[in-house]
Amino acid sequence: MPHLLYVESSPRKQRSASIEVAHAFIDAWKARHPDGTVDTLDVWNTPLPEFDGDALDAKYAGLAGQALTPSQQAAWDGIRAIADRFHKADVIVIGVPMWNFGIPYKLKHLIDAISQKDVLFTFDERGLNGLLGGRRLVIVAARGIGLDDFPRAQFDFQESYMTAWGKMVGITDIEIIAAEKLLYGPDADTASRAAARDAAATLARRS
Repeated sequence: MPHLLYVESSPRKQRSASIEVAHAFIDAWKARHPDGTVDTLDVWNTPLPEFDGDALDAKYAGLAGQALTPSQQAAWDGIRAIADRFHKADVIVIGVPMWNFGIPYKLKHLIDAISQKDVLFTFDERGLNGLLGGRRLVIVAARGIGLDDFPRAQFDFQESYMTAWGKMVGITDIEIIAAEKLLYGPDADTASRAAARDAAATLARRS
């Protein structure tokens, strides 16, 4: 049966545009796949492993081909346990509000912790090889501004970062749904949310 992983990175559980639009996608996806399962990873309510001490030592021991100590192995097992939730998914939906033209620090924490060699990617003489190939990544981006009102190439560290991460871990099927200009007044907010919800549901019906 198909399996969807939803990563929620907004701490604003009420009136969050990224959550609202992501749920529109998930609801339509569940209607299309009644036998499908959904796993929600809320970065604000999921203990995320710190990447220091034993975890950092485990990384470099692994790179050097050295055996891990018990404490290093325990730290690495914690990282793998979260990463396995990505491996189990057929579709990964990540809700991403824009913070200072980038992404929330809790989402960055998650990405930095699990994006490790032999966990989400490997590398050899061929270069970097992502391990999540064959999956679909749906990025639900929400922002108060209109990104094209700024030089996108200079100011976009939201969509561009998430797309780069997806490609790094081997995902080539990447879709972006954006709700923007949410701070341009109530009418703009309402219209943008509605358009993004419709786009999300339409995309999910094809997934």
